[in-house]
Amino acid sequence: MTVNQLLEERTSQHGDKTFLFFKDEEITYRQLKDRADAIACGLAQVGVKKGNNVCILIPNRPEFMYSFFGVMKAGAVAVPINTWLKGEEVTYIINNCEAETIIVTDEYMDLVRSIRADCPRLKHVISTAKGADVIPFEQLLSAPIRKHLPSVTAEDDASIIYTSGTTGRPKGVILTHANYIADARMITEASTTSSDDRFMCILPLFHVNAQVVTTLSPLYVGASMVLMEGFSSRNFLPALQRYRATTFSAVPTVYAILNNLPDAEQYDLSKLRYCICGAAPMPVEVFKEFERKYKAFILEGYGLSEGTCASSVNPLGGLRKIGSIGLPLKGQPMKIFDDHDNEVPVGTVGEIVVQGPNVMKGYYNNPEASAETLRNEWLHTGDLGYVDKDGYFYIIGRKKEMIIRGGENIYPKEIEEVLYRHPDVMEAAIVGLPDKVWGEEVAAFIVPKNRDAVTEEGLVKYCKDHLADYKCPRKVLFVESFPKTATGKIQKSRVVQKYLAEHKD
Repeated sequence: MTVNQLLEERTSQHGDKTFLFFKDEEITYRQLKDRADAIACGLAQVGVKKGNNVCILIPNRPEFMYSFFGVMKAGAVAVPINTWLKGEEVTYIINNCEAETIIVTDEYMDLVRSIRADCPRLKHVISTAKGADVIPFEQLLSAPIRKHLPSVTAEDDASIIYTSGTTGRPKGVILTHANYIADARMITEASTTSSDDRFMCILPLFHVNAQVVTTLSPLYVGASMVLMEGFSSRNFLPALQRYRATTFSAVPTVYAILNNLPDAEQYDLSKLRYCICGAAPMPVEVFKEFERKYKAFILEGYGLSEGTCASSVNPLGGLRKIGSIGLPLKGQPMKIFDDHDNEVPVGTVGEIVVQGPNVMKGYYNNPEASAETLRNEWLHTGDLGYVDKDGYFYIIGRKKEMIIRGGENIYPKEIEEVLYRHPDVMEAAIVGLPDKVWGEEVAAFIVPKNRDAVTEEGLVKYCKDHLADYKCPRKVLFVESFPKTATGKIQKSRVVQKYLAEHKD
């Protein structure tokens, strides 16, 4: 099955049902399909052919949905671009994926115009903005429906998702229609999703979490979604109440913010069935406080773009182990390997590896990276973890984030868990800083809740009360905020780069 065949089947079953709520607008299954079909035909009119890569630079608006489904319907490959990127970064993606067409909304037209000369392959700019240099988006929406669009199979490329670039240049993850369908099916089965559910989408649509968890999953079961322009602590709870959402997907940062809202009890959140957390490990204290305050069940999962989205989840029913990433989704074998790709015993730290129909096809135009990541028929995630005797997996950290101090391996997540239990710590990031004696020294960067209530000495003592001395930070630095990816991951590499630039001497 392809993504568009899924949309067609659900439209035949739920045509007049609202699939998408956006502000005061309600868009039915049939309207979504019709607009996606029109976009597909409009793209064919301007010369887009099967297999062409089409960039999409659109924020969380219905136009993204029409374009995302429309590009795939045309037999082309959707390349969503992170709307937080600057001109040079957007230029890199357009050129790297060799796109001749981009669909863009008016707020990003100045950016596109500023880089167009640096994108020699780019022929067509389709935009909601006006101008002689663009093809009007409305022209595509009003395109006559063609009966003979290219045939598309489940194994055809559906999208290219560029990784966040936390370790160098972004790589384009190629996902097929089969990848998307498989992961959406697995997620809905694990969460016992039904057509009565209503998913709220607060994460950016250019990321797989929003595409799979809060778009394709409700589509897969004939449910509905509520599209928000983004996360706002002021607007989130009123929207959750207004749209009677039964679930949403967020990152740990969002849960930490929600934990500190003073007026949560005034809202009727009785429809909320469960909440999904992914993209980064959830600190145990944040997890417990959210469930205590909101009386809502957190479904914590794990995944990565290379695995389409989700690979494991703590089960809704049965044993749940807070602090773990749960059990592999049905149909996705998961193991722990050593550096020689041998499976390690229970409880031993190694690299998490995954198999399954959700695993990416490879990286676009990057055979070396593809071969390294898709090695011996396993997706090597780059995440360090272990599995316990019950088959539950735990993340310790990234391979590249591991700190080696005097020959001892130190895993940042273990120290961060301790710091998140401190009452005056809002956010924490543990990194390794270069040291002439020890090779690397442990440093803690802290966003405090109240700067006047916490000191460097106090936090070091707090860590020493809970951790072996060699694991404790030798430096504690207070910051106002962290640089983050669009999905809320702290960009530790940028934290280190900024510190080193400021302390050259």
